Amino acid sequence: MSNLTVKVEAYRATVTLTRAEMRNAFNDEVIAELTQVFTELGRRDDVRAIVLAAEGPAFCAGADLNWMRRMADYSREENVVDAGKLAEMLRVIYTCPKPTVARVQGDVYAGGMGLVACCDMAVSVDTASYCLSEVKLGLIPATIGPYVARAMGARAGHRYFLTAERFSAAEAHRIGFVHEVVPAEQLNAKVDELVKALTSAGPAAVRACKQLVQDVAEQTIDAALIDRTVQGIADIRASAEGKEGVQSFLQKRKPNWLG
Repeated sequence: MSNLTVKVEAYRATVTLTRAEMRNAFNDEVIAELTQVFTELGRRDDVRAIVLAAEGPAFCAGADLNWMRRMADYSREENVVDAGKLAEMLRVIYTCPKPTVARVQGDVYAGGMGLVACCDMAVSVDTASYCLSEVKLGLIPATIGPYVARAMGARAGHRYFLTAERFSAAEAHRIGFVHEVVPAEQLNAKVDELVKALTSAGPAAVRACKQLVQDVAEQTIDAALIDRTVQGIADIRASAEGKEGVQSFLQKRKPNWLG
């Protein structure tokens, strides 16, 4: 693919944005490629975790300027189709059955915030800056909004969606948008640590846990939700992996998914 590379090794897939000269801004081609890649990796049995990375000084600067110039002449109907493709890419990343880690080596702006928010966890260098810049252009962060608001919380969203302020990696960590902030020389080690934890756990359990968070977060705890969780634990306990995990623990041996 012309805008990214994919490497799979030891149950880990690394998807790297390679448009460094364009600050890894995305256009319709990048959107299509990311949608395809995350769909395919989500189906692969030899992949248990996916790292989304980037080359150059920026992780992702949002929309490509040439793409924005084309969109400036779009009709409303054409904008609906175009925005739908971006929304589908974000949905595919967010709902990917494999756990995802954003390796943030540089600045994150506008739509790039959506890429980070759609990943299950994010590790950032301490020098990265973050910004939801859309209102400066008379726009809104609409398609990325549901994911970014979940990642940073509504209270922080009210500030940063509306002001378009740049904020630091430390602030991104304080509001919960990223999970870890490290110096550049420690970035790979911290990402590796998370990936090791993900690939050491039961793959079916990890997949079910990811779905569980998406199903129960901020939902009303009513009889229907409680019943759903009861059914969920019963299903996983009765599964082959669930039985193997419990037996390996009781027998003090490694589970079979660790070889």
